[in-house]
Amino acid sequence: MRHPVLRLRAALFALVVLAGVSGLAGCGIIDTLYLPVSEDTAQELWEAGTDAMNATDYYTAAVCFTKLKDRFPFSPYTVKAELALADAYFLDKEYLEAMGAYLEFENLHPRHSEIPYVLFQIGRSGLSTFTSIDLPQQPVAEGMEYLERLVEQHPDSPYAQEAVKLIAECREILCKRELFVADFYFRTEQYGGAWRRYQFVMENFKEQGELVEYAKLQSELSYLRFQQSQSEKFRRKEQGHWKDEYFSWL
Repeated sequence: MRHPVLRLRAALFALVVLAGVSGLAGCGIIDTLYLPVSEDTAQELWEAGTDAMNATDYYTAAVCFTKLKDRFPFSPYTVKAELALADAYFLDKEYLEAMGAYLEFENLHPRHSEIPYVLFQIGRSGLSTFTSIDLPQQPVAEGMEYLERLVEQHPDSPYAQEAVKLIAECREILCKRELFVADFYFRTEQYGGAWRRYQFVMENFKEQGELVEYAKLQSELSYLRFQQSQSEKFRRKEQGHWKDEYFSWL
């Protein structure tokens, strides 16, 4: 059995050590156990996002850039993060999200030096949403408008020449979309609607060559069948009117 004096000395030593730790560490132990971990700084979020971009981890990059712009709206890194977020979405093939992020950047910073690039990316994002001609093409049409703005307002931009090519792609898609709808009307014997759609193609997509020639032929046929259908309706109406008069007289 340990001697009572030794037990007393051990207890006193433990108290001295505990007191020393408390005095040296202060509230450090309590902070470690109970207080939340400090959040990343704006610089740390920016560096983490750029590292993720370099590693092609675009999802993580988007998370970092979103946190940065939400938590530190006045940081010198924020504007860069807003544009990098849009790039992360685009590279991750989230084209609608990218388009929205580029549009937000353009609205917030209309005089920024990167606006020509932003307009170009809005157009690319809209065009990249195209998957099938039977779907609505509103993003393609909207993207084309921003490409046209780029060419008109920044003709000397390094993106302007490529934008002209993308505009041509957009116009071909939109022309084919109009013909798809016109053909649907024609197949379902809605000849008036078909004729108007074919006419629209002829008037608004004159550079589309063979597609316009097709629209012209279909327009003439649609108009002929529309007139025939109207004549048939008139004939049936008159015939029905004559029968009604005849039987009412009897």
